[in-house]
Amino acid sequence: MRFLGRAAAAALLAGSALLVSNIGQAQELQSGKPIRMIVGLAAGGGTDVMARLVAQKMGQNMGMNVIVENKAGGNFIPALRELTGSPADGHTLFFISTSTLITQPLHQPGYPFDLTKLTPITQVATGPLILVVKNQLGIKTLKELIDHAKKDPGKLSFGVGGGTGSSLYFATELLKSKAGIDIRVVSYKGAGPALNDLLGGHIDGMFDAMPVMAPQAKEGKVTALAVTSAKRSAALPNVPTIQESGYPDYEMSGWFGILAPAGTPPAIAQRLRNEVAKAVADAGAIKILDSQGMEPLATQPGEWAKYLQSELDVYSKIIKDSNIKP
Repeated sequence: MRFLGRAAAAALLAGSALLVSNIGQAQELQSGKPIRMIVGLAAGGGTDVMARLVAQKMGQNMGMNVIVENKAGGNFIPALRELTGSPADGHTLFFISTSTLITQPLHQPGYPFDLTKLTPITQVATGPLILVVKNQLGIKTLKELIDHAKKDPGKLSFGVGGGTGSSLYFATELLKSKAGIDIRVVSYKGAGPALNDLLGGHIDGMFDAMPVMAPQAKEGKVTALAVTSAKRSAALPNVPTIQESGYPDYEMSGWFGILAPAGTPPAIAQRLRNEVAKAVADAGAIKILDSQGMEPLATQPGEWAKYLQSELDVYSKIIKDSNIKP
């Protein structure tokens, strides 16, 4: 996995400066009005941690208050209602993860929102998910976990931040399907509460995004068994991939991105994308992302829209082919 070096960061900044200069004053953000960044998951999880990092850097660079608001639960519907009910002026944003996108096809027909109809701002960063277990379990490898689960079907409990519909649920169900094991799923409003129960020994394991769980693994608070990417993470080079561990067709990426209400002026969307680019090109932010196994991106709005649609198509097919249900 490659990370943005100084040259790439400089290119991001240069592109941002050029595009910002072309934005008309009539469609600028309102001075003195804060930017709300909605997160549809509980505080303390990977999405929340990433959103707060970006919000902090954006606020510093823009001289504005960028406030993260957590509206957890309800398959992201409360968060989406808050977003779509807000003015399309660039001051209300939705910071999403892979979980948000997977929820849409998993709960079809009948899911009330279509993410592809919202205004794309940027894909912020990408990286693998990581599979961990509590230290007390004494399990050190994925094979040991599978053997344990087969010996005592239904006894192991896995926390799922974001509930049935999140990428963490999807990763768990995919492992259960491919390994032929029975693991009990315990739903949480976010990965933060799930992690608390894991550290407290109340659940046995979980998948999570790297921003929160990589530091936990490095500090020895949990046992890391595998990452979901095709290649090992530079942040945890000694942790094998699930593919290496015997499941060559298992691969998932975790990513984060930002959407705005439909009808947000293109110039404002571009300005916001450029501010995110500045935020993730910051030397301090790059260091944090690197340590968390995340690759900063800050793609252009159009590129982000195409990627979002392609991911929706991919997960829709996997859900249908694998008969994964909430």
